[in-house]
Amino acid sequence: MAYAHRPIHDADAHFMETPDWFHAFADPGVQEKLPPLIGGVAPGEEKRIERFRRDHADPQYRALDGEQLMLRKNWAATGSFIKQDRPRALDLLGFESQLVFNTFVNGRLLAAERGNDLDFAYGFARAHNRSMLDFCEVDSRLLATGYIPLRDFERTEVMTREVIESGFKAILIASGCPRGHSPSHVGLEPLWAMAEEARLPIVFHVGGGARAADGLLLDPDYFENGGPTVPDFHGGDENFRSVDYMAIPTSPMQTLATLIFDGVLERHPGLRFGVIEQGASWIPSWMRFMESAFDAFRRREERLQRLSLRPSEYVRRQIRATPYPAEDVGWTIAQAGPEICMFSSDYPHVEGGRNPIKRFEESLGETDEAAKQRFYYANFVDLMGAGLAT
Repeated sequence: MAYAHRPIHDADAHFMETPDWFHAFADPGVQEKLPPLIGGVAPGEEKRIERFRRDHADPQYRALDGEQLMLRKNWAATGSFIKQDRPRALDLLGFESQLVFNTFVNGRLLAAERGNDLDFAYGFARAHNRSMLDFCEVDSRLLATGYIPLRDFERTEVMTREVIESGFKAILIASGCPRGHSPSHVGLEPLWAMAEEARLPIVFHVGGGARAADGLLLDPDYFENGGPTVPDFHGGDENFRSVDYMAIPTSPMQTLATLIFDGVLERHPGLRFGVIEQGASWIPSWMRFMESAFDAFRRREERLQRLSLRPSEYVRRQIRATPYPAEDVGWTIAQAGPEICMFSSDYPHVEGGRNPIKRFEESLGETDEAAKQRFYYANFVDLMGAGLAT
């Protein structure tokens, strides 16, 4: 019996890169500039991944795939890095589809984008995208996300066309402000127009925020509190903790507000934005905050006068987001409306938990069936457009 108890689309899933994951897909000039280890392992830990590779070839280990489906995490999980095994994981999960993201390189992609070598930045993005298509080709339920840097207008336009023509199902961009210009700059109009025409969504993912290029979510001085080092979610010190967790939605909040106020969503009403693995509890108050800004500044700002909708109306029409399992999704739906929240498993990551459906069901509480159907299925369909239909 599959894990899913009803038709469900999974708005956040991942592959687990091995240290040399992208090198095979990079052009020669880019390949030589990639660091020797890109995956989430330190030098010498490659043997750990090889042990997991042997486990996945062991019939006794694989006999427990169903029983251990949500307990094995990262490289231990079925189909986490061996693409031929992912269809088996999908069968056991029972999801209609999974929107697939990388695990380790959003910050590295942004660092390259904000650097001075644009040949490398766009070349690295292409290597990422080729590897994504390669992994997702094994099953049509796997929906590939293609990364596009926003630094150079002409290169971005060319790469947008490449991503669309290559068959990607969603366009991944950093949620942090591009270097040298606003995300709402008119030079990026071809990106929004082509995505809207192709009916493909623009998606943000955690790890692409303002400080991600530095490997950070916020100023590191916040952690200098005179006490001992606080362990992260996994018990180590390399991931986020409670304090930097609070900074996760900062970049998408600012970037999306800028896109709304500068009229991008007004000019492209068919365009959809997905905010993935960045929570959703912040959305109701963010909507109210934008409403306050709209009322306070509309008299003086012509850009706000040109908007035909209020900010919260653009959000409900065009923005979708994935709550974390620990959040009260029922409350968020009640406050923000049923159009926004989507289910996600974060498979095969630890952060997704051992039973995300159970936790979401508990928080949905008295939410009516129509809103639940939107959460588990319809809002994702609306987000994906042609990315799900093709």
